Amino acid sequence: MARSKSSSEWLQEHFKDKYVLQSQKEGYRSRAAYKLLQIQEKDRLIKAGMNVVDLGAAPGGWSQVARQFVGSKGKIIALDILPMDQLAQVEFIQGDFQEDRVLDELLKAVNNKPIDLVISDMAPNVTGVKAVDQPKSIYLLELAIDLADQVLKPQGSLLMKVFQGEGFQPLLAQLRQRYQKVITRKPDASRSRSSEVYLLAKGFKG
Repeated sequence: MARSKSSSEWLQEHFKDKYVLQSQKEGYRSRAAYKLLQIQEKDRLIKAGMNVVDLGAAPGGWSQVARQFVGSKGKIIALDILPMDQLAQVEFIQGDFQEDRVLDELLKAVNNKPIDLVISDMAPNVTGVKAVDQPKSIYLLELAIDLADQVLKPQGSLLMKVFQGEGFQPLLAQLRQRYQKVITRKPDASRSRSSEVYLLAKGFKG
């Protein structure tokens, strides 16, 4: 089956992308690693010894970055429906975090210790129809917020990718009810034409 003109153009742009090239050179599994690195540089979000949950982790770029900063005393639990190749010092759970079994595995993985930080670069499988894709995206984010409610310790933080559009403002209001401070970030590695931004919610009220 022949590729469409738009998909061919995307592939050409992707393989010329400086962050794609840099990730290949520096051993990161995805260009998305640089989004988290740039947020980390600005906000110093990830600290040594932290317990971190990485939602939608595959192929593992964000887990690689988190591992650099939590050090040997920290713990990273990565979750995804898709498989992910093993990473040293990262415990991977494959499954849907909406399921009780997966949540139980997560709690067992940290010995029921509260989590310091939940990070999420999740996005739904898109159809290209905004009226379908945006509600799916918002639903995923609401699930991530609910999970953070269950596992975060007081004063913990949540970082997640959000696509601006319908449902964005109510989502922002939810976070402001739960956290002391909510900041919007658009790292340089996030393509300028993309509607994605990252919401950093700090100071979980519990």
